[in-house]
Amino acid sequence: MKLINIGFGNMVNAERIIAIISPESAPIKRIVQVCKENGTLIDATHGRRTRAVIITDCDQVILTYLQAETVANRLDEEKDYEEDDEDA
Repeated sequence: MKLINIGFGNMVNAERIIAIISPESAPIKRIVQVCKENGTLIDATHGRRTRAVIITDCDQVILTYLQAETVANRLDEEKDYEEDDEDA
């Protein structure tokens, strides 16, 4: 299990991530609202502005203050690290 830091010491299982999305569009805002009503929303922004929405395969939606590109780069770094370990 590989964990990705999404800020403030919060971690997400990299294997469960389906998508990392910007929260600007109306469909994503609706998804966030529905998840909030259902109790499946995790707010990891610590009161800051939401800059990325992480959707997982277990129907959890996670809000983070980090930009989507930053989270994606951290995910790519994890994958690069895994590939280096397999080569050894």
